[in-house]
Amino acid sequence: MTVTPHSDEARPGDGLVKAGGIVFIAGAVATLATMAPLFLDVDPFPPYAWAVCMLMGVGFAISAAGVLRSAAAQRRAARASQQA
Repeated sequence: MTVTPHSDEARPGDGLVKAGGIVFIAGAVATLATMAPLFLDVDPFPPYAWAVCMLMGVGFAISAAGVLRSAAAQRRAARASQQA
């Protein structure tokens, strides 16, 4: 029999997934803001603004780490319940 955690309980990796989502959204907004001058015929932003767009990839990596951490914790719990 498996034990299903309540929806209000924090599980391993939940914080990483939430933080990764926030960082990803910040990178997406930066990407939209950086790309807008190319379509509006105004001066483009400086190169460091383009570097902020890399937050999308960083946020995705953080979220992926949270998902992997959650999967590992579930795998450990499943092994522990089988041995008991």
